[in-house]
This record gives sequence, structure tokens and C-alpha cells, in this order.
Amino acid sequence: MSAPEFDVQTRTELEAAAFRRLTEHLRERSDVQNIDLMNLAGFCRNCLSRWYREEAAAKGITIADPDAREIVYGMPYKEWQAKYQVEASPDQKTAFAKANPGH
Repeated sequence: MSAPEFDVQTRTELEAAAFRRLTEHLRERSDVQNIDLMNLAGFCRNCLSRWYREEAAAKGITIADPDAREIVYGMPYKEWQAKYQVEASPDQKTAFAKANPGH
């Protein structure tokens, strides 16, 4: 069975809705640290905000990095860090270095 074909408008609406659900899910799961996301999935909230900013730039729209992060985090990044970010454990740091060499 193949995936259904959609017109561009419907596809865009579905992708936008999925993006909104993803960002809402990540906001609700503030217990999941970015390093955990990077170690397991190879991307994190910061990556998602960078992709958002890069896609905006491709359309000639300038979005500052802090603004793109606020779109993803649902609050200023510094505020999210103060509320939810914890120091990565040595094991997390080792896994990150192994999974993301040169990052």
C-alpha cells in the first residue's frame, strides 16, 4: 500500500499541524533533555528551531535565532534553560560525543 497523494495545500496543512503537535509535545515533555534527544534521535529542540529559521530564510524571511527558539520552546530559550535544563551526566556526554562526533 502506498501513501495517499495530496494536493499541495492539504499536504502543507497536514505538515504544519504535525509540526505544531511535535512542538507542543516537546513543550509538555520538558523532562526530556536536549542531549537525550540528540543521543536517541540525532536532533533536538535547537535543531528544530534552526531548521525553522533556515526554511524561513529560504523564503526570504529573516528570523533571529532567539525568536526561532521561542517558537519551538514556547518561551524564551534562557527561561526554558533556567526552568528545565539540568547538567548532562558523564554518561550522557560520552554518548553524545560518540553519536555526534565533531558536533
